[in-house]
Amino acid sequence: MMPPAPHVKMETLTRFLFAAPPWRWSLLLIIAFGLAIDGLAMLASAPFPFPGTLLFTAPALFSFVLTKPAVDYSGGILTWNRSALLALVCWFLTLVGTLGTFILRDAAIFPFLYSYSLGFILALRLLVLTAVADYRIGRTLVPASLQSIGGIVAGTYLFSSPFLIAALISNVALAVGGIFLILLIELPFYRAFHIHGLRFLNLFLAHITDGSRELEEYFRQIGEEATVPQTTVAFRRGKKEPVLMTVPNFHPGPMGEVGGTNLPTVLSRSLPGEVLVCHGCATHDFNLVAESEIDKIADAVRTSLSSLQYADTATPSFRGRYESVSALCQAFGDTVLVVVTRSPEKTEDLDPALAQIIMAEGEKNFAHVAFVDAHNCMTKITTPVHFSTPLAQEYLRAARQGIEQAVTLTPRRFRAGVSRVKVPFGRDEGFGSLGIQALVVEVERQKTAYILLDGNNIIHGAREVLLDSVKDLVDQAEAMTTDSHVVNTITGLNPIGYRVSAETIAPYVRQAVEEAIGDLTDAEAGGTTALCERVMIFGIERISQFASTVNAIIIFLLPLSLTILLLAFFLSVVAYLIML
Repeated sequence: MMPPAPHVKMETLTRFLFAAPPWRWSLLLIIAFGLAIDGLAMLASAPFPFPGTLLFTAPALFSFVLTKPAVDYSGGILTWNRSALLALVCWFLTLVGTLGTFILRDAAIFPFLYSYSLGFILALRLLVLTAVADYRIGRTLVPASLQSIGGIVAGTYLFSSPFLIAALISNVALAVGGIFLILLIELPFYRAFHIHGLRFLNLFLAHITDGSRELEEYFRQIGEEATVPQTTVAFRRGKKEPVLMTVPNFHPGPMGEVGGTNLPTVLSRSLPGEVLVCHGCATHDFNLVAESEIDKIADAVRTSLSSLQYADTATPSFRGRYESVSALCQAFGDTVLVVVTRSPEKTEDLDPALAQIIMAEGEKNFAHVAFVDAHNCMTKITTPVHFSTPLAQEYLRAARQGIEQAVTLTPRRFRAGVSRVKVPFGRDEGFGSLGIQALVVEVERQKTAYILLDGNNIIHGAREVLLDSVKDLVDQAEAMTTDSHVVNTITGLNPIGYRVSAETIAPYVRQAVEEAIGDLTDAEAGGTTALCERVMIFGIERISQFASTVNAIIIFLLPLSLTILLLAFFLSVVAYLIML
């Protein structure tokens, strides 16, 4: 098996994300366990009353109530659920830090252990809050210290004066250790990209929590400009609605609603008529940094449409094949449409260089080449196909074979019909808002269906089920996807057919094809190639560099954290002993 690509490695980081439980549950546990400790202390005749409530529960409740308002005041974002969960976790860590009292059976060391437990949870809260709420250390220091402050006040009330000295030393030392660790985490990101890595995590969580789009400004900081060709095949059908099949060589990612993730829907709404936005050659490096960048693409395509020259003939469709790659081809006047797939082998993002080369080769015989990656067979391995690899050569030769054969076929008058079917499935089931679109082209009784599903790939084997459902209606067909990543919020695995079976989807595919056949009418077609200039994308190899940096930090984070915090602990102990 091939190792996953860097952008796939980044998606695996989502295993560290989870939804915080409702704050009421966290508070219930904090109070209940505090009362349990009180009961055990009474049975053991502890020297001070209600230690569970005073030393553990009260500081936790104090921090829960004030942490969110303090974070909000400084401009960060924190939910009540996360505030409660953080208080609960630190409650348990404080308890764990004092267990040495029971192991050594020496009650005299309890205040000392408790004071250092408060220092450790201060460092932990500082790390967590800079990661999930506000990356600016100066603004998270006060919210991070609230639980420790509550513990220090309670400990000062119950214990002798040396406790206060130990608590102050430990909290200062471990806070410094936590700050040093945060700076070490930020350093690789700043050196590589001149950005704050924890800022990315802040904005990512804000997007997941409340749909914030501020993440786009972050992407813009690391992005770079690109100029990319985009071919469109336009169909004119008398008084009926015109049809556009356009092939952007930009990637509709990265996730949710940020960047160019909703490229198919936005571009479809920005152009005239019924618009099928297919998937061209683009990897995650070609994600748009912001949705507003789609306007540049739409403007370029609209401008190119003014120079359209229509022809009323088309060739029959046919399939070319080289090794594992199949190419469904059809020529419309001076334009050729090529749709490639490897199904039942996996199909994945293609290097943009492939589109440039195939378009250049095809232009020997055609003015315009619309090269579509059907993107219709997802397996667990999702590595992009890079130019110069043997697999890329298979795509290149299959497309070349199809284009060369298209030249030899006799064009005939044709009819075209289009439809769009809304499906009762949402993003959780792998479908974007465009649902299922179908374009049917009929040349001398041969019907070809181009079926476009708005989603991120199709699960392995589902394409064949979908095509079987229309094989009695048409002579040739291909099921394509837009590759829209709106269906992916925190994971890259949500292809069509994964959460809803292909058998359940098939009737809607058949309905789309039937309606497109019913819409067949005499048509003309013309092609155009727009140059989408100065569009801001993530940047070549930016995703790989970013993912490598993140993964390297994760590998060293735990040992580095333990080393720094233990060093701070020992230094604070030495300082405490010297002061005594």
